[in-house]
Amino acid sequence: MTDDEEDSTEDISQLEERIEALAKSAERCRKFILASKVAIAAGVALLAVVILGLFGAGQAAALGSIALVLGGIVSLGSNVSTLQQTVAALGAAEMLRSKMIGAIDLRVVRDAAAKLM
Repeated sequence: MTDDEEDSTEDISQLEERIEALAKSAERCRKFILASKVAIAAGVALLAVVILGLFGAGQAAALGSIALVLGGIVSLGSNVSTLQQTVAALGAAEMLRSKMIGAIDLRVVRDAAAKLM
């Protein structure tokens, strides 16, 4: 293996670590997006309970429900934009990895199955 091939292999390895980190970040964003949607739904449901006067809910519940809806909306917007940026970076990194792998002069190993036995 030449120095260039070793450098390429190390670069690809580092790029794969970055791809893995970006994938984990995207998954975290998806979880926060789901939690934000749940918070919005819970806030709307609590606000409906307050408006209908069920269960003796008071002003504190009304303020809490509004805060829950607004917090959910802010969190949703932030995480959606972060997810979009992360997915774009992930796609670019995967494309670069593919180009780097394609640039390596790979050799075909013949009779590999016979050697394994």
